[in-house]
Amino acid sequence: MLLCASASAMAEGYQVNTLSTKQQGMGSTGVALHLGAESQIFNPGAVAMSDKTFEVSGSFTAISAHATATHNGSEYKTDNDLSTPMNVSASFKIYDNFYGGITFYTPFGSGINWGTHWPGAVLNQKVDIKCFTLQPTLSWRVLPNLSIGAGAMVTWGNVNLDKGLLMGSSLNKFMGAMGMPEEAMYKPNVTPASVNLQGNSKIAVGFNVGAIWDINKQWSVGASYRSKMTMTVDKGDAKVSYTGVAESLLSPALDNLNATNFSASLPCPYVFTFGVAYKPIENLTLAADLQLNGWGTYKYLNIEFDNLSEYNQNLKKDYKNAFTYHLGAEWNVTKRLDLRAGLMIDTNPCNSDYYNPETPGQTRIAPSVGFSFSPIKNLAIDFAFTYLQGTGMDNATGSYEDLVYKIGATQFKDAWPAIADKIGITPEGTFTADYRVHAFIPSIGLTYSF
Repeated sequence: MLLCASASAMAEGYQVNTLSTKQQGMGSTGVALHLGAESQIFNPGAVAMSDKTFEVSGSFTAISAHATATHNGSEYKTDNDLSTPMNVSASFKIYDNFYGGITFYTPFGSGINWGTHWPGAVLNQKVDIKCFTLQPTLSWRVLPNLSIGAGAMVTWGNVNLDKGLLMGSSLNKFMGAMGMPEEAMYKPNVTPASVNLQGNSKIAVGFNVGAIWDINKQWSVGASYRSKMTMTVDKGDAKVSYTGVAESLLSPALDNLNATNFSASLPCPYVFTFGVAYKPIENLTLAADLQLNGWGTYKYLNIEFDNLSEYNQNLKKDYKNAFTYHLGAEWNVTKRLDLRAGLMIDTNPCNSDYYNPETPGQTRIAPSVGFSFSPIKNLAIDFAFTYLQGTGMDNATGSYEDLVYKIGATQFKDAWPAIADKIGITPEGTFTADYRVHAFIPSIGLTYSF
């Protein structure tokens, strides 16, 4: 499972909220609940509220995500691979009121594939970002009804990104000015040159802390905080590919990218969550979580190339902090069967003026259902299903530097501005589209305890 794990941005931005099968069925609530080993993710303080000596659990989720972009009346669809966020958690009693544990999960990630040739290729063709966290945890029940805990998040990941370097329409203008024949020109939506960027991030370290208070037999409240981390690629590799005559025209300039490295940093924002749980009757639990995601720290994505600063990318993002709302219910039908239902509303942190289809951000509504069944004592099988629907984003605009303009300025020096103005090439271009997203998200899990 560890070897095949990948993550997908089914929470807004590139954050993942499908961290547990049981909790996915309850709208991913969990901060004010006693979840045993999985509490390490949602609220480390709640681990010590367990009555088990040992517990191990695992969840595996399959995300089938789909996005569309409508540009100038034409619709373009993604062809995404199945994404599989997951977690494996174990906890154990050290003393009666003191527990330890360790958990592995995928808190951030993104996977989307628009294809090589489409009108937004210069912003994004394909991206696969994976982020993995290993978290050892300690939890202490200070009072019979009050517990606190903390975990150290050790996080690493990798990125594999494809994007177009220039638009065919811009290169056609340049080729026409050079007197090249019509048959050499590029058809609409064909991308003359693309770059693939791959790299592994350095290990980042953060923390996850939480507390839970059982006010009485009916009410409990909890709070948790996962710190911000920054994933940094120091020595990534770049590789340029071409379509048609672009190789002969551009390879003298662009092939330098193949011989250099790039560096980039991506923030993993802080997450603060407050939750409450209520049992109106013995067999029914209701839960609600309010989650604040610190996306306001994501202002720019800077990609810098060694000794080739003219190709550096300084992409403005200007995200804002955003809330995620969780509601859930669990009904203990029998000692062996639990039924669940929930709703998650994940609000949009993206700025529509600096929009990129690598993460087609929009507010997303995700109802869910689930159940657990115990075929034998100490073993539970969990299942959940979520349908995620975005509210849509219209007239979202992304801007990009026109590489044809930059190359022309290098070759023709002071004469270039007049030439560019005559043939209609500008330093910056824009791409505007209406975006829609939806996803089908089944999940299965196992829990064993004694």
